Amino acid sequence: MASLKRFSDGKTGAGKMSNAIEWNDDKTFKCVKGKRPIVGCSMLVGESMVNYWLTTVITEIVEDNEDYVKFKTKNSVYEWKK
Repeated sequence: MASLKRFSDGKTGAGKMSNAIEWNDDKTFKCVKGKRPIVGCSMLVGESMVNYWLTTVITEIVEDNEDYVKFKTKNSVYEWKK
């Protein structure tokens, strides 16, 4: 199970799904690049394709440990936990 927390308001989300989503230049889905946050990808975490949280594109990895990643997007700072 993975979880996301947004630092600005403390909002959290969790689920079995944890995918780093890469996008085409026209902003359509390209592929799943991995299960952990990756610069240049959005992070999708949730229980299903009906109940999920999708971040904007990751711009920077601030901290990266085995089961924890703190990262920045254009709008927010998040932590991802496994």
